[in-house]
Amino acid sequence: MRRLVLLATLVQCGCRTPGLFTIERPSSDTLRQTTQGPVLGGDGRYGSHAWLGVPFAQPPVGPLRWRAPRAPAPWSGTREATSFGAACPQQGSAMSNSESGAITGSEDCLTLSLWAPPLKPAEVATTKLPVMVWIHGGGNSIGTVSFYDGGRLATEQQALVIGVQYRLGPLGWFRHAALREGADQFDASGNFGTLDLIRALQWVRDNARAFGGDPDNVTIFGESAGGLDTYTLLLSPLAKGLFHRAIIESGGLWSEAPEYAEAPQAAGGHKNSSTEVITRLLVSAGKAPDEAKARALLATMPATELATWLRSLPAKALFAGYGTGRALGMLDAPLVFAEGTVLPKGDWLEQFSKPDGWNRVPVIVGTNRDEMRLFLFLDPKRTHKALGLFPRLDDEANFTATADAMSRFWKLTGVDRPLSAMASSGATELYAYRWDWHDEPTTGGSDLSVMLGAGHGLEVPFVFGHFQMGPLNVIFTPQNEAQREAISSAMRSAWGHFAKTGEPGGAWARWTTQAHQNLVFDVAANGGIRPQTLVEDGERIIADTLADARLKTPKARCEVLHDLAAWGRAVGRATYDTQPMCSDFAFDEYPW
Repeated sequence: MRRLVLLATLVQCGCRTPGLFTIERPSSDTLRQTTQGPVLGGDGRYGSHAWLGVPFAQPPVGPLRWRAPRAPAPWSGTREATSFGAACPQQGSAMSNSESGAITGSEDCLTLSLWAPPLKPAEVATTKLPVMVWIHGGGNSIGTVSFYDGGRLATEQQALVIGVQYRLGPLGWFRHAALREGADQFDASGNFGTLDLIRALQWVRDNARAFGGDPDNVTIFGESAGGLDTYTLLLSPLAKGLFHRAIIESGGLWSEAPEYAEAPQAAGGHKNSSTEVITRLLVSAGKAPDEAKARALLATMPATELATWLRSLPAKALFAGYGTGRALGMLDAPLVFAEGTVLPKGDWLEQFSKPDGWNRVPVIVGTNRDEMRLFLFLDPKRTHKALGLFPRLDDEANFTATADAMSRFWKLTGVDRPLSAMASSGATELYAYRWDWHDEPTTGGSDLSVMLGAGHGLEVPFVFGHFQMGPLNVIFTPQNEAQREAISSAMRSAWGHFAKTGEPGGAWARWTTQAHQNLVFDVAANGGIRPQTLVEDGERIIADTLADARLKTPKARCEVLHDLAAWGRAVGRATYDTQPMCSDFAFDEYPW
């Protein structure tokens, strides 16, 4: 029961969770010479060496806010890298190690943290470790490298593991005409977070050998938004040659048109387009009494004056222009732009289908079976707290049916369609997985295997082999430890083997458009770790939803279909409006 109270408190209230560790004292064995100067780390967990908070770019502050990252300046003396760099500015939450609702972090945040097997300085020159570069998730608007520990993956798999911090939210992705004055094509792109990741890979290319890593064998891997970012690196011509394999965990493939990110909402732009946000900022700063006058001011304000003013705003003031966010402090904002320089214009699935349309390397792509259960669990419209403490589902049938349909669409859009496009380009070194572990405890009358299941992000501790990663630690119990460790060991081995060789080994067959082979990760009682043919089809998901036996009435089925259409990632409004079953339940009149 204590664990369930902790889960409810941490996840739904967003209380602070501590960082994983700091290095107590530097070690002379970790002295390494980077292009900026010598750096000294120390002993990490799991027997690794670690270097924390190493800058890979100049601080993007002042005139460098909303500019492509610049190479870091050299330092004098030896730099001690014994604590994580500051998180990039974001709305606080339990998943970002900060107080809920507060704006936390520093714009001086472009740092890497590295973990490697213990090597003496004299051994480094003759060692060629595969390099694994981790891109954290968080909707591209929250997250921090200090949430992760790459030590076990590094020592067991004999790899150099590197975690990257990149600009988030409106500091990472923001476009406006005033910011393009005097800018080159990269500064003008608006894709600053993407450019940060490319700059980090350039740093890895130039410095991996100093840590025993092989710059000619780099694997990028990321989860959720980090999976999307991994897709963007596969697409960006600027990243070509900087990595050699890619792993995408629970990612998606979507982008925003530049016009949608900039135009007023009345002209078809996002509700938090740069025009809408700047309008609110002008009012909140007292430069205009209302939004109408702010729009008039914005139309006449000289570009240089506007850009200077925007760069002078504290991050807290800038974030206030976006209002309340989504779950866990993630912003509702246009992020990642198909603008034609950093990232290609047009349909990215079509881009992946071209032989020369992407940076073709071996790829692993996968999702979790119950991706959406975590997000629906965090939705106060779907849950309540018994006695003010214990989470309960308001309608279990609606909850599970909605989560199942959304999760299947996540696999369709995040795995099946991208792999099909890659295969049509001639790529053959493609692999898919589904992660099915859902052995959470039942406690306090709440079955967390139903509420969370094989939910979004829960596979990350299994990849790192480190189960002290924030508020969801409470799902990891002594009772599920043995089989949890068996699945984690298999995942660590597969990820490490893929980083070394470009294929994950074992029973993992290649994915093809004929076989649709996935490797399923689950406990022995549910079939274990096994190859299985898994493929989703949008029309079949809709048909299954409308025939779902858990949903007893047409109204209940149409509620789920409404949520799918409103989600936007699965089906459009037209799909809902053409269902005869839903003709009595007008979309715009929901809830009925």
